[in-house]
Amino acid sequence: MSEENIEPSTIRRVEGGFEGRLERVYEHDPAALWRMLTDPQALAQWLAPGTIELRAGGAVRIDFADSGTVIDSTVLALEPLRLLAYSWSSGEEPERPLRWELHPVEKGTRLILTVRTPAGEDASKACAGFDAHLDMLAAALEGVPVKFPFERYLEARRHYQQMLAQ
Repeated sequence: MSEENIEPSTIRRVEGGFEGRLERVYEHDPAALWRMLTDPQALAQWLAPGTIELRAGGAVRIDFADSGTVIDSTVLALEPLRLLAYSWSSGEEPERPLRWELHPVEKGTRLILTVRTPAGEDASKACAGFDAHLDMLAAALEGVPVKFPFERYLEARRHYQQMLAQ
């Protein structure tokens, strides 16, 4: 993934909360990205240990042990190699939909991640966390394990906070 292929990420207020839109172009085909989004061994390399039942209504469980956050949700939408959506929440928590879209492009795949958070939550924190995880995804696609890029997270969080302050 080259820097020129990174689209500016955005965050905006929407009815009931906030929506972040993060885009990246990876020099890998949609099948490689799909595997990273859905295969338990691949998920653990860049996001967190977890499983996703690949069917509408299927169980989603992803355990961010370091932060104490556990996603315990269901698949909201599924189109293999193209679309995966589920809520980034558990139990009685408010819905926090995640939508992963894959689009083939000339030199790989454009990934569009839409992150929604309810009003009253720190949307800049959520989007910055996923921004950092997308950098981890790029490394995992290349077979290079990396730790959570905390400096990248802080930089992205400031970016999102500035966007919301305008």
